[in-house]
Amino acid sequence: QVQLVESGGGSVQPGGSLRVSCVVSGFTSETYAIGWFWQAPGKEREGVCSISNSDGRTYCADSVKGRFTISRDNGKNTVYLQMNSLKPEDTGTYYCAAVASYSIAAMGNPLSLYEYDDWGQGTQVTVSS
Repeated sequence: QVQLVESGGGSVQPGGSLRVSCVVSGFTSETYAIGWFWQAPGKEREGVCSISNSDGRTYCADSVKGRFTISRDNGKNTVYLQMNSLKPEDTGTYYCAAVASYSIAAMGNPLSLYEYDDWGQGTQVTVSS
């Protein structure tokens, strides 16, 4: 059974930084893709960044390019989302999701929530002065 556990959320002032983590366990496949998604109250869940654990390929939404970075530590089965220059509109719940896949390059849309099978419970990020 796949389990995803997010951590690292919190409150930060505009312009600040946070790093959220996603620990992955229970995957029977050696290769998988992890996506980070953002959801604000009353809004649809949106893809932020994704990564393949095998080849390390990454893909991020245009809205966060230059500010957010996704990375992985395969030894710790952990994927990180480093968020810099945070804005109030980045506020929301951040979820990680997983799907067995050789690479995000093999996925139709690695930022589509419909591509992913398993989800974590989310971690709250609040950007406010």
